[in-house]
Amino acid sequence: MGPLPDPAGETGYEQHPERVGFFTDTSVCIGCKACEVACKEWNLLPEDGMSLTGMSYDNTGELSGTTWRHVAFVEQRGRAVDLGMPEVGSPDAEQVRWLMSSDVCKHCTHAACLDVCPTGALIRTEHGTVLVQDDVCNGCGYCVPACPYGVIDIRPDTGGAAKCTLCQDRLGAGQMPACATACPTESIQYGPLDELRERAAQRVDELHEQGVTSARLYGQDPDDGVGGDGAFFLLLDEPEVYGLPPDPVVTTRDLPSMWAHAAVAAGTAAAVIAASFLGRRR
Repeated sequence: MGPLPDPAGETGYEQHPERVGFFTDTSVCIGCKACEVACKEWNLLPEDGMSLTGMSYDNTGELSGTTWRHVAFVEQRGRAVDLGMPEVGSPDAEQVRWLMSSDVCKHCTHAACLDVCPTGALIRTEHGTVLVQDDVCNGCGYCVPACPYGVIDIRPDTGGAAKCTLCQDRLGAGQMPACATACPTESIQYGPLDELRERAAQRVDELHEQGVTSARLYGQDPDDGVGGDGAFFLLLDEPEVYGLPPDPVVTTRDLPSMWAHAAVAAGTAAAVIAASFLGRRR
């Protein structure tokens, strides 16, 4: 956990492109789901059916092995001030707002899924993103509970782990990811991660000046529990409202100390057993 300026370099890429990622500005998301459709079309992912979940106009519900972009719809009612909006009309009149956000794999700086993968199917790419190699994955599922965001999942049709690749094949051809290309409002922005962070900070300042004081960034801080995300968000409410953990931490953070304690315990047990045998011989 903590800052890691060059994940690709740490992985072994001596010369590589600058790290890229996503900045999702939920304040301009209109919930059109163009990103979901573009992601499925480009990556040849099966459709999820047209059965609504009962939670608004959502037919996918969450990220999964076959849904790598998911647009959340959150309906809120109350006074404008309580909802973090400028007042329109009577101060006590009930207002309604929709919080819409296109969720995706966060491509963590410290990715627990990479740590636990026993086959090397999960790798860090030259762009600093996290990628599943389908032909290496054995479908063990260790990566699924390791993800602090609940992103990665097993595809029922292939039996392998799957998640957003940040369109690795398109990046190699000098193209933007399919979801960012399809977004009509530029809610999903793609580019060098450092530039996106600067742009996001300016956007938050603009919203605060407009009276939207609830605007805040999520996942952009290199000092957070995953070392900052390669895909981060501008939110208009608490992360939990969008189904995001408020304080994510790489789940393998304590593995070194756990192994050290296990080694000490094993050594102690071995010493006790050896002493008991030596005592019997006497």
